[in-house]
Amino acid sequence: MTAQQTRPTAQETGPAGTDATAEDRTLGELVGDIATDLTTLVKQEVELAKAELKIEATKAGKGVGLVGGAGVAGHLALLFGSFALLFLLDSWMHTGWAALVVAALWGVAAAVMAMSGRKELKSFNPKLETTQKTLKEDAAWARQLKNG
Repeated sequence: MTAQQTRPTAQETGPAGTDATAEDRTLGELVGDIATDLTTLVKQEVELAKAELKIEATKAGKGVGLVGGAGVAGHLALLFGSFALLFLLDSWMHTGWAALVVAALWGVAAAVMAMSGRKELKSFNPKLETTQKTLKEDAAWARQLKNG
């Protein structure tokens, strides 16, 4: 470029840095550009939705795992509680009290895991708020193009 030549501004250039101005382009080219832009926009929205769903699925998986752990711990509490009652009724010996203590510990573990799992599940947000927000912005942008 010589000193007398200047580079066109962003408003003077066409899509993707071409030198075509809006006046120089055909209706078909403009429609094609809009279709390309919309395709890119849709792809970006899908990627955003995938990322948000992955985060939320991880939260849900953790909560479900903790609730499952609570189920196992509850089952063991019932098992040891049953053994404790059996030993207490059968022989009134110290072995029964030991089994009762173990059952109580498993009961506490089940309660802690159940509360933690419930908390995780309550934080699960399937609404994809960021995706909804950007979709609304995209719809407003498309309305402006249509009306402009």
